[in-house]
Amino acid sequence: MPTIAVIAPGAMGSAIGARLSEHGARVLTSLDGRGAASRARAEAAGMVHAAESDLAAADLLLSIVPPADAEALARRLAPALTAAAKKPVYIDANAVSPETVGRIAAIVAATGAPFLDGAILGLPPKPGAKGPRVYVSGSDTAPALILRDLGLDLRVCPGDVGAASSLKMSYAGLNKGLTALAAIMILAAGRAGAGEALLAELAENEPALLARFARGLPDMAPKAARWAPEMEEIADFLGPDAAGRQVFAGYAALYRHLAGEAGETDIAALIRFAAEAAAR
Repeated sequence: MPTIAVIAPGAMGSAIGARLSEHGARVLTSLDGRGAASRARAEAAGMVHAAESDLAAADLLLSIVPPADAEALARRLAPALTAAAKKPVYIDANAVSPETVGRIAAIVAATGAPFLDGAILGLPPKPGAKGPRVYVSGSDTAPALILRDLGLDLRVCPGDVGAASSLKMSYAGLNKGLTALAAIMILAAGRAGAGEALLAELAENEPALLARFARGLPDMAPKAARWAPEMEEIADFLGPDAAGRQVFAGYAALYRHLAGEAGETDIAALIRFAAEAAAR
């Protein structure tokens, strides 16, 4: 039975943990400092709390945390990875830039553990559904292929460390960037009294976009706090593209605003727009 460590048991981590457990893996996680909701998700997913020394003895270790926490997690686990006699393949599957994943790779490499760059594209897996695409890149992706036998849609992204993260940044920039742009323009139209006219125009001439906004805006609302640092990672990814960096820095500020108390009125307006769109 393969042993897979998945840190942490958030919405994505616990869903992936459940998929792995259902397909015969022993799934470990860390519940240190986690709240009741995380503990309940882990238990429902069949994930078992383990000390860091046990996490470092797994066959694979999947890091699935908010972007801002990815580097800190690698530093936290480094002593246990260094001490481990049989080291896991560390897969950083977070929404971070190639520059950030390069720093994480260096931390892990110093412990002697193999490292793969990872990217998760899509929503958390649900029973009966295929689930998200999980990409890996690096010098030796063969150890990760076992995840295919454990229910994940694993795909190899050609290239070394940084390739999978570049794919994630590009895809998320289009996907979550479009949601940010929609939120900005829908709110502006509402403030100017043109919200109903915009809704009608989209329904007539851009029905696919409107349907996407009807789904995407409510989905974004509880995730805005996590999406803000992801937009900053995308801004870093854009490197010399000053205009692009400015756009995504603005999207980060938008999501941070929507996640806070000051953004509650705007979130309510976006949810109303989405509900009206869905009703058409």
